[in-house]
Amino acid sequence: MSATAVGVSKEHITKTPGVCGGRACIAGHRIRVMDVVVYHERLGRTPAEIAATFPGITVADVHAALAYYHDNRAEIEHDFEVHRQADEYGKTQPSKLKEYLAKNPEARAKLDALRGNLGE
Repeated sequence: MSATAVGVSKEHITKTPGVCGGRACIAGHRIRVMDVVVYHERLGRTPAEIAATFPGITVADVHAALAYYHDNRAEIEHDFEVHRQADEYGKTQPSKLKEYLAKNPEARAKLDALRGNLGE
């Protein structure tokens, strides 16, 4: 498998078959462009805050991801829609994890604590 550089900044953004579903990612990382968009557009984080959140990426990587998004908005919005549909489908399916968490309040408390630390 070889990575194919795409878009505005070939040294920053790649699409690699088999990595994150072939979606646009920060080169050398499994951080999707859509992840950066969520942090910036939907959570209001600055590029510096986003870079600090993900060890190993730079502010330039974040700006490249945002530039890629603006240059390829339809592609990334499609990725969001596919993700939303998968979430909706998942809500209707039995989940062994949900069953486990319902039966194990200690595990549920740990998960809730982790989510709180992530700001969710």
